[in-house]
Amino acid sequence: MLTIYSVPVAVYCAKLRIMLNHKAIPFTELPPPGGYGSDEYRSIVPSGNLPAMIHDGFMLSDSEAIAEYIDEAFPDTPMLPNTVQLRAKAREFSRSHDTRLEPSVRVIYPQVAYATRDAAAVKSGGALISKHLSSLALLLDQNPLDTDTLWLCDCGFAVTFAWIKAFEAALDLPVDWPPIVAAYDARLQAISVVAAELAAYKPAMDAYLEKAKP
Repeated sequence: MLTIYSVPVAVYCAKLRIMLNHKAIPFTELPPPGGYGSDEYRSIVPSGNLPAMIHDGFMLSDSEAIAEYIDEAFPDTPMLPNTVQLRAKAREFSRSHDTRLEPSVRVIYPQVAYATRDAAAVKSGGALISKHLSSLALLLDQNPLDTDTLWLCDCGFAVTFAWIKAFEAALDLPVDWPPIVAAYDARLQAISVVAAELAAYKPAMDAYLEKAKP
């Protein structure tokens, strides 16, 4: 039995759902008992992180650790390449999302509320996101991975791109999309499990963005 602790709006929970659905793995999704950060939840998941996983009594937190575990524990429909060097490149993509692009997007969340928004912070945040999209473009230009396959490293980008576009619309966030990155985003959206997750995820995004309105 596979149980995932998550909350509707979390990027890394959506990332994990894309992977689980692509691999057709049955799972139960639960909110953290007592709420995120509660003592009750920490008694199960000491780090308090989301998502977290319990698989037949084995507990694991951190979305990337969970994703790699699941790919090994459920080897049908592999989502990491079959050579050492290509797996390393896939991990390079994953780390570029988890340690660079997504944290730069997370900086924008405090600026969502219309009443306290700092226009200068939105502008500088857009510049930082654009910088990381430019770096991603260089990686994509030399991407050795099969682009007809959904890899583990793709799942986080699909969700983060959706947030960037939502912030562009709701906050007038200034972002420069390199053409190769825009094409990558379009390719991911055309994958059925990605499109389904983004459609299911949108109500949580919309609810969060309500406070962006005057």
